[in-house]
Amino acid sequence: MDLKRNRITVGELLDHPGARAVFEAKLPAALRHPLLGAARTVTLEQLLALAGSYLPRKKIDEIMEGLRRA
Repeated sequence: MDLKRNRITVGELLDHPGARAVFEAKLPAALRHPLLGAARTVTLEQLLALAGSYLPRKKIDEIMEGLRRA
């Protein structure tokens, strides 16, 4: 999947079946978060900056690899 140099939005990722499957497999609770709809305009770059405070680097790397392959 073309991640547009991490400028793809969360909404675009969620609309892509393969990318959504990566999130379902790696972060299922995130897809049930009440603010998910509001995050649709957040870029992957912004999400990665925030995720670094909450997720181990290994988990982030696994998600990114899955998204690239989606």
